[in-house]
Amino acid sequence: MRSDHLLTGAGGLQKGAFPPFAVTAANPVKPMKIGYPCINRSVNCRGNRTFRLASYSPERFIDVCTANLDCLSQVLRYNVASGILFFRISSDIIPFASHPVLDVAWQEILGEKLGEIGRYIRANRIRISMHPDQFVVINSNRSDVVERSVRELEYHADFLGLLGLSEDARIQIHVGGVYGDRVGAMDRFISSYHELLDDRVRKYLSIENDDRCYCLADCLEISRKTGIPVIFDNFHHSLLNRGEPVSGAMASAAATWGGGCGLPMVDYSSQEPGKRPGVHAETIDTDDFSTFVETCSGLDFDIMLEIKDKEKSALQAIDCLSSDPRLITGVDS
Repeated sequence: MRSDHLLTGAGGLQKGAFPPFAVTAANPVKPMKIGYPCINRSVNCRGNRTFRLASYSPERFIDVCTANLDCLSQVLRYNVASGILFFRISSDIIPFASHPVLDVAWQEILGEKLGEIGRYIRANRIRISMHPDQFVVINSNRSDVVERSVRELEYHADFLGLLGLSEDARIQIHVGGVYGDRVGAMDRFISSYHELLDDRVRKYLSIENDDRCYCLADCLEISRKTGIPVIFDNFHHSLLNRGEPVSGAMASAAATWGGGCGLPMVDYSSQEPGKRPGVHAETIDTDDFSTFVETCSGLDFDIMLEIKDKEKSALQAIDCLSSDPRLITGVDS
């Protein structure tokens, strides 16, 4: 299986430059991949197209889904050709997938196309994640919100399952709201996890420390009671923490991973200068990034860059880590 695309700069793509990464004795798997979320600004497509619910029709739904999946294929080929082997797929790739209006068996209609994409992902050892929107809150004190959240998580699990991905693909969510009672809200999350989520969702689910409500220590407490892996977000940790140094925090989060879940996933970003605290950087600060990776030099993990210029920063990060023996790019690695 070959990659069709190669980054050539701001101008776009060039065909047939080199094959994708293949695992061989001379080219073994190494334990670090760099990724970015959802949108590639260098290819001429969008993989998260949607439409207004009022304009829904089965025909329009299938057309949009097909275009989104075609774009995903193009982005994945770009990524493999560029050495980017970690990607977060947009939750909007199948619009309204968990909404009651949907009367299309999208799993059957799109199953063949999803199978082809999944085979490409597996053949090229691309790691995949998804991050449902903030309205997915399984610890809500409103039953209707919890029910909708569960349906949305089931859609994500179905999507990853149709790609044929094992549990090293992850669905990541935040714990949710506090509702004036942090302990009670955490207990609701734990109860929902055990009682409302079926095995196909729990197989893929991870939680992430956030910057307002639930710090890493809270996520670790939930993990101890559920077994759910914790994705460490360094930027959120810098804004909400209990004094843990980054190296110790990373090690604690990494210890929640095991079995078939793959290497720990880490979300990385930094503060955009001149903006309010919590605004993600427009482009990667390579000095800050290098310091972060050095701080965690004793650990193996995959890094999702939550940087606004997406694949451009991913390419800079790969260049920055070119001498790190942990890094796999798929090209001469």
